[in-house]
Amino acid sequence: MLPGAEPIRELAHAGPDALSDDLLRSAEPVVLRGLVAHWPMARAGGESAEAAVAYLQRFARPGAAPVVATVGPPTIDGRFGYNTDLSAFNFRQEKVPLPVALKTLLKYLDEAAPPAIYVGSTTIDTWLPGFRGENDLDLGGRDPLASIWIGNRTRISAHQDVPDNLACVVAGRRRVTLFPPDQLANLYVGPLDFTPAGQPISLVDFAAPDLERFPRFAEAMRHARTAELGPGDAVLIPSMWWHHMEALAGFNVLVNYWWRQAPAWMDTPMNALMLAIMSVRDLPPEQRATWQEVFRHYVFEPGEAMADHIPGPARRALATPMDETRARELRARLLQRLNR
Repeated sequence: MLPGAEPIRELAHAGPDALSDDLLRSAEPVVLRGLVAHWPMARAGGESAEAAVAYLQRFARPGAAPVVATVGPPTIDGRFGYNTDLSAFNFRQEKVPLPVALKTLLKYLDEAAPPAIYVGSTTIDTWLPGFRGENDLDLGGRDPLASIWIGNRTRISAHQDVPDNLACVVAGRRRVTLFPPDQLANLYVGPLDFTPAGQPISLVDFAAPDLERFPRFAEAMRHARTAELGPGDAVLIPSMWWHHMEALAGFNVLVNYWWRQAPAWMDTPMNALMLAIMSVRDLPPEQRATWQEVFRHYVFEPGEAMADHIPGPARRALATPMDETRARELRARLLQRLNR
């Protein structure tokens, strides 16, 4: 356990019936011990790396499209991120058949300083058809994206995801460290538009935090929560909670489910943030304050009286709640403006 981090709340012996609607909508993280211990994949993962690979090989289609493997030299100590001046990344990506990636991971299983190898966010139904027929969860009518993550001793820097996330360890061991969304300023986040895997990441090395360079990280750690997970264990990570994932074994597999508590047609708020940075952030202070009030009125505190003075059919974008048709119209208008 990292110094200063509190344990994540746990539910012991949590079978699939623990996945109530209230739990899946929770804004607080929770560890679910043994949630997927009944999966054949988790049983194979608990036996050995070789057994886990043999099980996965059953579902790898001959001639399937290659997966993307992220590979870094032993000198990065498993921590994927940037070079020293953030001008490039400290890893490369290769397209390889999944069986080759699995064989390579076994090859380096017992090496003290292997290259860092990570097959991340690989859609299960595409690359391992039939796997979910034997290893799956009922999330109460949700239509999640199910992905698999395979690698050796790797460290994924703290980052946020917009969807809710149910992460299930099925081979190896992982340490997960979480921070509430309000710790943004204390995590020293890197570039928004040049990221290792699509999401901005904390620049702090959790294994050796430089508190001279990142002094507020000490405050972040006072809000941290952590847990170690083994085969069969899972953790629910609510939307926008910062999470640092560290694989602790020579071979590790995680299956996760992502879903949003919003209609599929809603755009990601990250696009709105980027547009606001481009068009609002650098205005003169008085104008920026004006737009802060505009956003409060229309977005963050849209009271019932916001559009009462406009006849219902004429409210258009101000009608609440937003629906798919109006969202499509707004998106088309926005694209026209951005492409002018």
